[in-house]
Amino acid sequence: MNKNGTNKASRTIAKTKVPAGPAKSGQLLDLDRYVPAFVTFIANKLSRSATAFYQKRFGVNVTEWRIMSLLAIEPGIPASRICNVIGFDKGPVSRTLAGLQRLGLIKIETDHQDGRSHSIALTAKGRATHDAVIGAALERERKLLSCLDEREREVLIDLLRRIHGNLDAVSEPSE
Repeated sequence: MNKNGTNKASRTIAKTKVPAGPAKSGQLLDLDRYVPAFVTFIANKLSRSATAFYQKRFGVNVTEWRIMSLLAIEPGIPASRICNVIGFDKGPVSRTLAGLQRLGLIKIETDHQDGRSHSIALTAKGRATHDAVIGAALERERKLLSCLDEREREVLIDLLRRIHGNLDAVSEPSE
């Protein structure tokens, strides 16, 4: 590790230049400064390692865990809310929900007020699994952010919230 909290391998990757779509001759991305690449690389690597860890220890993958954690916060929410919060498309969410239901971790009931909508909630087994995973998830976060002091963590969280709130600036309008 160097003073910036990176190792030689990550610096090498970060300095790799990748063409960005139709580019002017010689125009390249500087992956050492291109924020979307950093966010994507971090998310991909976190997801891959989380899936391996959660699957081995708790029998759920990271997508299942994300949905279960949201259902613990908002019991009874519809699938559309899960898609909206997590940013997944309907298909993967539906497949994941079906898998969680087969495992007995969630129950899906038709909404009594709107027969077209469904209410999704953790079962007792799902809640127990959630409660087992959450400690490990929080410990992974603690380790990830251990290179930052408390003030830096708060600044990072604030910046990420602001960027998240600005995603519409680069999103295609819905048709």
